Amino acid sequence: MGFLGAVVAAAATAGLERAAAKLPKEKREPFERTNHRGETVTLLEGPVAVIGALAGVAAGGSDGRVKAAALLAGSVSGAVGAYDDLAGTTDTKGFRGHLSALRRGEVTSGAVKILGVGAAGLAAAALLPRRSKGVGAVAGIVADGALIAGAANLANLLDLRPGRALKAVTAVSAPVALTGSGPAAAVVGAAAAAAPSDLGERSMLGDCGANGLGAITGTALAASLPRPLKVLALGAVVALNLASEKVSFTKVIAGNPVLDKIDQWGRRPR
Repeated sequence: MGFLGAVVAAAATAGLERAAAKLPKEKREPFERTNHRGETVTLLEGPVAVIGALAGVAAGGSDGRVKAAALLAGSVSGAVGAYDDLAGTTDTKGFRGHLSALRRGEVTSGAVKILGVGAAGLAAAALLPRRSKGVGAVAGIVADGALIAGAANLANLLDLRPGRALKAVTAVSAPVALTGSGPAAAVVGAAAAAAPSDLGERSMLGDCGANGLGAITGTALAASLPRPLKVLALGAVVALNLASEKVSFTKVIAGNPVLDKIDQWGRRPR
């Protein structure tokens, strides 16, 4: 049934991408941005990929509570990401920047996104099946919520070069999808359909796409991994999110021959 979710997600994403390309110019202009080359790309890939992935989650086989959690996490995280895409500015960046603005009484679109993704992660975690009760259940919800929200934010942090975020969510989701996880398979399907335009530098995920696909990926991990692997995944996600406040992922990747080679796969020459 995971295969069905991947197929539905890929088909929905491809169909929506074709429909988006036919929109009148005035409808597409609000989503146009300048990429790292100084060329114009569209952020419509984001909502297209998220809606495609959500369709795959809905169609794929999963426990009903897991499916509900993935739909909630992906849709809310994608929605607040879209809000930041359309209403945000580049003046304030990172957790520290947005939280500092909040302390000054300034509510940035990024802060709305952070709070929305965090709330979606916790709500989705609360929907997931649990064996423990009481304090153990609460601790599990908090940990799973952090994993879901952290994965959503990490995917967004990687969306700085063509295909990078799509490769990351696919690399994480593909092994989980092999276990029959519908949400993970849906991410793989949507990412595969979105990749040609993203790698061709005609479009990019933006906050909407990266947050949405990242949140569904995080939900799949929270629902599928055994506890030891889940602890490792949470530790890695938290560490990378914290490191992003001090380190440029783009510089680190460019400085590592293996990571740089993977990063360049399918992309236009420099």
